[in-house]
Amino acid sequence: MAKAILNQILVQLKSLEMVELQQLNQAVQDCLNSQITSEQAAFHQALLESGLVKQIKMPSLRKPTERRLVEIQGQPIE
Repeated sequence: MAKAILNQILVQLKSLEMVELQQLNQAVQDCLNSQITSEQAAFHQALLESGLVKQIKMPSLRKPTERRLVEIQGQPIE
């Protein structure tokens, strides 16, 4: 059932305007941020306050793309 809901959201996503996309992005970021543990949140906050980082980026939830080897002609480089 969750996959069907996700597919509906993805279809409707194409019809959103820029402002709506930004609001959706903020809502998703808020949801993701709420799932961070309190220990991680304290660590991230300390990094931000110390000035060591300007922004904490969440890891990508996408699967890494599979890379194919490319066949090269000629002699190998030494």
